[in-house]
Amino acid sequence: MSDDPHARLIRHLIGHEAAWSEVDAAWRSGRFAHAWLITGPRGIGKASFAYLAAKAILTAPPQGEGDGLFGPVPTPPLHREPDAAHPALARIESGAYPDLVTVEIGWTDDKMTKRRTEIVVDDVRAVGAFLAMTPAEGGWRVVVVDAADEMNRNAANALLKNLEEPPKRTVLFLVAHNPARLLPTIRSRCRRLELAPLSRTETAEGLARLLPEESETRRDTLAHMAHGSLGAAMTLARAGGDTLAAEIAKLLAPWPRLDTGAIYAFAAKIAADEAKYRLFAALLGDWIAATLKRGAGAPAEGGGSDIATAVPLDRWIEVWEKVNDLFRKADAVNLDRRHVVLSAFHALMSPAV
Repeated sequence: MSDDPHARLIRHLIGHEAAWSEVDAAWRSGRFAHAWLITGPRGIGKASFAYLAAKAILTAPPQGEGDGLFGPVPTPPLHREPDAAHPALARIESGAYPDLVTVEIGWTDDKMTKRRTEIVVDDVRAVGAFLAMTPAEGGWRVVVVDAADEMNRNAANALLKNLEEPPKRTVLFLVAHNPARLLPTIRSRCRRLELAPLSRTETAEGLARLLPEESETRRDTLAHMAHGSLGAAMTLARAGGDTLAAEIAKLLAPWPRLDTGAIYAFAAKIAADEAKYRLFAALLGDWIAATLKRGAGAPAEGGGSDIATAVPLDRWIEVWEKVNDLFRKADAVNLDRRHVVLSAFHALMSPAV
């Protein structure tokens, strides 16, 4: 289980000012889309953005209507950070607000000990019942689906019915890490809002808030490794990803003549810890990707420039494909993790042979 707070509890979000301006402009125009598809890489704050938008809408004063003494009454802007004194805020954040419904992966049992691997139709049925009722608070109603690309086919079809003819003053925020997995008919009924990865500075700022006890040097290292994902940076921090990355770089430094004894000892250690093994696979992929970028002449940190240019780029592409295929097959047929780690290092030596 993650130690991170639920996205519904977040009150301050770093970055994404342009996306917020787009939502705010749509709100003030009086032509607010009934469904928004919020996309972008994992861990950049998509769900937090959706809930902040939900809070802003549910606590906003009434939209301007009709003509005032000097023309149309303007609609007040949406506040990006919620008013802590608003009487509805505590109920929204606790999940007890009647005009907000959340759809996310449910539990396999009543004791809530294990989550399912996908959103099923039972998780979505509550949306239809919710929208069939009149608003309890007399204002807007909001549905947040986190994440929409985790719905199975039946759940997606059930949600599609709600997107076809939504009631007035209703908005659905669909978070999607991989929008291509969604039904085309769902995508076509949503206004797409693409959130970009955070800058390295923004990621470091987020880490300063979340990990104030860590050194600035370590936070900057984690920010670089996370590729614009604050969530990924936190995962790396908890798992010691920066330490593991340094260890991998040290093992690869004498390429192509690697220290076989050190690699065997490393493989035995990694194989004994599944979390470390998964992290190793991701970090090794990052190292190869950086090497490919350098070989193609693109700026990239990590992966030595001498290594990148020592052999033709197409040979590195073959290594990339071979290592990726190795880890995929290892998961499919439950290969010995130690053998997989050793084979990955052997593949990295092969371009120089």
